[in-house]
Amino acid sequence: MVEDRFFPPHGGVSLGELAARIGCELTDLAFEGRIARSVSPVYRAGEGDIAYILSRRNAAELETSQATAIICDAEIAALIPSHIAVLKARYPHTAFALAGEILHPAAMRPQPLLGPGSYPAAAIDPTARIEAGVDIEPMAVIGAQAEVGEGTRIGAGAVIGPGVRIGRHCTIAPGASILCAYLGNHVIVHPGARIGQDGFGYAPGPRGGMIKIVQIGRVILQDHVEIGANTTIDRGTMDDTVIGEGTKIDNLVQIGHNVRIGRHCGIVANVGIAGSTRIGDGVMIGGAAAVNGHITIGDGAQIAAMSGVASDVPPGERYGGIPARPMKDFLRDMAETIARSNTRKKKTGGTP
Repeated sequence: MVEDRFFPPHGGVSLGELAARIGCELTDLAFEGRIARSVSPVYRAGEGDIAYILSRRNAAELETSQATAIICDAEIAALIPSHIAVLKARYPHTAFALAGEILHPAAMRPQPLLGPGSYPAAAIDPTARIEAGVDIEPMAVIGAQAEVGEGTRIGAGAVIGPGVRIGRHCTIAPGASILCAYLGNHVIVHPGARIGQDGFGYAPGPRGGMIKIVQIGRVILQDHVEIGANTTIDRGTMDDTVIGEGTKIDNLVQIGHNVRIGRHCGIVANVGIAGSTRIGDGVMIGGAAAVNGHITIGDGAQIAAMSGVASDVPPGERYGGIPARPMKDFLRDMAETIARSNTRKKKTGGTP
């Protein structure tokens, strides 16, 4: 049995309505009255569940599926059993994401621990400006001259520093801290994230050791940015650290001071971006990649997971490896390395 305690099924949406809202074609209108209530993997989907399938490689999962409907493209549609409705989509992954948002809206952002309103255990400086409809949970701290916009939720134990400005309909999850920062509207900051602490900057000391360089910049998070749990974004040294509109940053990412990231980028967990790097719009960076400081990654570039980016990446290019290089070069080098290794093993009877 699947546990639904935390995200219970939706009250129900007909397939006809769902198809219209997510931009799919319901291939058999006899199914338009069927009701969708939740999402599920194909192999264990049951009555009321919506699933999706992207490849013929997963076709075996259809043998056990009792889904109400499956979202897929035209090529896969012919494989779907006749008892399951087909929601045909040009981009099935996108359509499934939209269906999930409709059926489980509460899962789209961190949820409140308590009911709406402000609680006495929160510490709010009297000079802070809080618009109507803001929820502030116990043990949250909001500093002097801070501003929080309508419809925003400040989670338990979150810290909003002096002078911070947070836009409307944002979610600041429990335990996050926001210092020296301006946030736009509809920003999501997950638990434990650290925004706006000082960056890592030091000069050589006169007798050895290091002298701290002052960090007096800010962090700017534009509209619809999402920051994962325990991610850290340092404020600028003298300029700003900027995360562009619609960019999504995973958990455990480190972004150094003065970094500027463009619009609608995706940055996966454990990425480290050193200071003063410039990243264009629509850039995708795979997990655990390391990006050198003071370089530029052009619009639309893609960086493979676990790569080490030491120099500029041109717009639209796909890079991978350590050091990162064009993907075709990286794959060729990998193939040659494997071939040499196999040759050595043959010559030595299997000994590396």
